[in-house]
This record gives sequence, C-alpha cells and structure tokens, in this order.
Amino acid sequence: MTTVEYGYVTVPGGQVHYAEQGSGPAVLLLHQTPRSLDEYRELQPLLATGHRVIALDMPGFGNSAALPAPQRIEDYAQGTLAALDALGVGRTAVLGHHTGGVVAVELAAAAPDRITAVVLSSTPWTDAGYRASHVDGPGVDGAVREPGGGHLLAWWEQRRPYYPAGATGLLDRFVRDALAPGVDPREGHLACARYRMERRIGLVRAPVLLLGGADDPFALPAVEPLARHLTAAAVVHRAVIDGGTVALMEDKADDVAAVVLPFLHRFVP
Repeated sequence: MTTVEYGYVTVPGGQVHYAEQGSGPAVLLLHQTPRSLDEYRELQPLLATGHRVIALDMPGFGNSAALPAPQRIEDYAQGTLAALDALGVGRTAVLGHHTGGVVAVELAAAAPDRITAVVLSSTPWTDAGYRASHVDGPGVDGAVREPGGGHLLAWWEQRRPYYPAGATGLLDRFVRDALAPGVDPREGHLACARYRMERRIGLVRAPVLLLGGADDPFALPAVEPLARHLTAAAVVHRAVIDGGTVALMEDKADDVAAVVLPFLHRFVP
C-alpha cells in the first residue's frame, strides 16, 4: 500500500493543507464541520487502490488558512478548485460528508466539466426550512469559549449523542479539530444555512451516489429531497449504512468503501 504524503498548496487567501495517496483517476475527499482531512484517516487508504485520493483541509478548517466570517459554501468551493489547480488535477470525483457534501454540490454545479462523479454522504438539504431552523445557530458545536474550559465539555456533550457509544477517541479527534487556530466550530454550519442549494443542485450533471447513515438523524431525512432535486444528474443511486452516525467516515470506513468503490469503478473514467 502506498504511503500518505502531506503538503500545502498556495491559493488566493492563503495555503491549503492536503493529504494524497495512490495513483489513477482523482478522488477528492471533503470533510464535515469543524473537522479536517483527519476525518478520512481510515477511508483514504481503502479508496487509494486504483485512485489518486486527495483529502483537503477545506479553506477555513484544520491547517489551511483561516477565512473571515461570514463564510460561504462558495468560498470553500472556490478555494478547493484553486487547490486542485495547484495540484494539477483537471477532473476528479468528489466525496463530501455533511458540510463537505454541500461543498461537493457547489463544485459540481460551478465546474461540471471537472467533476466526474459525486458522493453526497449525510448531506443536508439546505432549503428555506433548513435556513429557518438555523436562525438561532446550529444545534451542535455552539459554545462560548471561557477560561474554565467549559466550552470543551459543551462541544463534547452536544456531539456525543450522535456518535457511536463509547467513541471517546473519535470525540477527541473532533475536539482537536474544533480547536484548530482560526476555526469557529459554528461557522461551517452557518455557511450551509446561508447556501441556497435549491438554486444550484439542478446544475449537477455528474452521476451521484447519496450515502446515508441509518443513525444520523441530522442528515438521513435529506436523502429523498436531494434525490428529487438532482434533476440533471446522469444517475442517482442511494445507499444507507446500518449503524452509521455523524462519524460515518471514521467509524464505518470499510462499509463506506464497500459502497463507494463499485460506484467509482462504474462511473469514473
């Protein structure tokens, strides 16, 4: 198995941190809020057999350059396209989880000739109802930083019901990413709520796989609305992974790979 290589590319606004593994047709991995490319630590090597797999810290997250608020999905997408240019990637498949899935929609809408296939994992349907539900902020990752460190426990407790039981190590990884310099754990969620997906999703032409976690109450209900609005997609497939939670990529990497690899082999040239 090839090793993972880490690096930085310069884009307008700063640098983007990436991890690359394997060779072949490109596959781009985009994480949820407020995570980093670490979210794909388990999945990346499974996809790298026969593919050049690139995981990014999206602009504004992880070790990539910070972005000022208010952040927009379009900002993440533009920075991602610039990173692909710097890496010499002309065309790629893209897999996005939660916020990363919203960015994947925008990438496929904004640059349809560059996106060969799309996997939307636990991706929210950000319509007017979604925006209204976020007027007072997201239901997770919202706490005021205070000297006693109570915000750390608040973040932990907000996430814990939606992670696998006893997933202390996974929650440690989440908190580490939430503490990355310049990261506001709420801002990516708010960027999703600012995005008018209903105006963009009909421009997606690539084949799409809608992937859901059976135990992810935030995102599983969005599978069918997404499918109905992907009116120009070449094909739309659906798959639900038993026991999948918000931590689907880390906790169920083998199951994700078992669904995603056949889709890529079929649709990615």
